[in-house]
Amino acid sequence: MSTAYRTVGWNRQKRRYDTVVACGAGAMLVTLVAGGSLVNPNATIETLLIRSLAITAFILLHVVLSIGPLCRIDRRFLPLLYNRRHLGVTMFVVALSHGVFSIVQFHALGNRHPLVSLLTTSGGITTVSDFPFQPLGLAALVILFLMAATSHDFWLHNLTAPVWKTLHMGVYVAYGFIVVHVAFGALQSERSAWLAGLLGVGAAWIVGIHLVAGTRERKTDRPGTPRVGAAAPAAAPLVDVCAVADIPDTRAVVRCIGGERVAVFRYGQCVSAISNVCQHQNGPLGEGKILNGCVVCPWHGYEYLPDSGASPPPFTEKVPTFVVEVRNGRVLVDPRPHPPGTRLEPARIP
Repeated sequence: MSTAYRTVGWNRQKRRYDTVVACGAGAMLVTLVAGGSLVNPNATIETLLIRSLAITAFILLHVVLSIGPLCRIDRRFLPLLYNRRHLGVTMFVVALSHGVFSIVQFHALGNRHPLVSLLTTSGGITTVSDFPFQPLGLAALVILFLMAATSHDFWLHNLTAPVWKTLHMGVYVAYGFIVVHVAFGALQSERSAWLAGLLGVGAAWIVGIHLVAGTRERKTDRPGTPRVGAAAPAAAPLVDVCAVADIPDTRAVVRCIGGERVAVFRYGQCVSAISNVCQHQNGPLGEGKILNGCVVCPWHGYEYLPDSGASPPPFTEKVPTFVVEVRNGRVLVDPRPHPPGTRLEPARIP
């Protein structure tokens, strides 16, 4: 966390991560160029670079799209999530290089502007061979550019987390465009069964792990059991979340209460409930733990006090809080959220 924005904020871990990513992408690119020259000795270096950059970017995109659901399936993948934006920007740079080389190679030597040539070269969609796959690649590159350009926390803060998240969900639209771009582009010229098979396997992998992760998330959204509150007949019914013993110390259980995911934390003899949504990137606070008195988001380490939902000074992030009661060994939560940063007395475990 930081109270001020810096253009670059690399720490030792980020440097190591970026070094590994850069070396890995470079090694992949060199291997693909060398392998392509052996398989097709007559190919020019420009053609080899265009194809190798495309394959490298496509593989990196699959890795980027796999990290999120893998973290939902197995927490051991969480370290990969911490610097996922660095990997995404690297993927965009490789994809941009592919696009630039392609435009120069196929559209820069004519009488028309290269972009005009790219958008008007295809004959139409009536035949497979004339399908305009290049504009789809350009559209995907524009989406990836918008994501890379807004990857800094400055944009996350100023756009607000919901808007920023919606913008970055466009990566799935870009992925769809790229799959069609490859299917009607590379597969047109290659006519290769193994290439078509790899494309299908990649798409099936992305869809499959997202379905598995989504199925697991549905279990988290299991609503609690309403119980009538004794404090006031007109009050909203308290929701029976779980038994006190079901919450590990310094950990939380997450339930969908009143249409919102709520993280109910136990720490010592206290129980508090806050929104499960981190204000940084909508990370799952309930999957974190309490360290040094603060709930620590497992995605990027943002911290919140469990009784107030506020980040410790000088930080200013806040999340809504919920009234909690403990009765007969059961944890009950009022479904009405209090404003972000509102301190509520923790429920005491007898």
